[in-house]
Amino acid sequence: MLVDEELARFSADKDTLLTVGVFDGVHLGHKHLISQLVGKAEQENSLSGVVTFRQHPQEVLHPDIKLPFLTDLAQREKLLRNEGVDIVVPLTFTAETSRLSARDFIGLLKKHLRMRGMVVGPDFALGRKREGNVDALGRLGRELGFSVTVVPPVVIDGEIVSSTAIRQALADGDVHRVRRLAGRGFSLRGHVVAGAGRGVALGFPTANLEPDPEQALPADGVYASRAGINGKGFPSMTNIGTKPTFGDKKRAVEVYIVDYQGNLYGREIQVEFVERLRGEKRFDSVEDLKKQMAEDVKRGVAILSAKMGR
Repeated sequence: MLVDEELARFSADKDTLLTVGVFDGVHLGHKHLISQLVGKAEQENSLSGVVTFRQHPQEVLHPDIKLPFLTDLAQREKLLRNEGVDIVVPLTFTAETSRLSARDFIGLLKKHLRMRGMVVGPDFALGRKREGNVDALGRLGRELGFSVTVVPPVVIDGEIVSSTAIRQALADGDVHRVRRLAGRGFSLRGHVVAGAGRGVALGFPTANLEPDPEQALPADGVYASRAGINGKGFPSMTNIGTKPTFGDKKRAVEVYIVDYQGNLYGREIQVEFVERLRGEKRFDSVEDLKKQMAEDVKRGVAILSAKMGR
């Protein structure tokens, strides 16, 4: 069984307190739960651990559903460790995993990770057909000898913080709401690839970014952003869309890095979205587009200077 094999690669030298979930986005709700996990583990002289999944279980259970990720696995692991977690265990969720009973899954966690307790949210469930809800886990815990701590959700502006809410805010282009719910700005990574070269002709040379095809993207439009290159941040403007002025069909991510000189082809850059300036639109002429781009850059730089000191 794959999940058994993957868990066997990790060895805990003492008892652990665990939480289980995808933790996509590692948002404020996740951080609150993890802080409770880490604090409780320290009190009990145990290790704190997060068991996460490489892909969303819903995509395995319902192949017609595609959930773009907010953070890839490497980002998730880094963010989780930044919260003080001792161990992060990524598992591959398969159809076989979905058929495991809650009892059997718990048995594997106890066997390989020396689990002595779980810290979960009120809607948490694991095991076949989500049979291992909070009440069921409580009964299993009393029988098998592990504790279950339930942490209430985080509510902001009357809304429970969730990865679903953040995906919706992103789809709406509301990067301010994303920041409120996630506790940090949304960013994506990608390698710079060759484009049509129109940016140079327009006076605004852009880096054509190729993010992971499963990466969640903000709504089409123009954004004031920060581009990270080799650990250094630069003010930038990022356009997401199909470039309707030129009749293109493929959605693209283009980044104009203000005052940057240098060849970026093949390099990986990270872009943080600070504010949406406008939606994407079709211009009647290239000159109209150039004027709008100049206005976008002027406005965007002013916003970045005010918010981030450029």
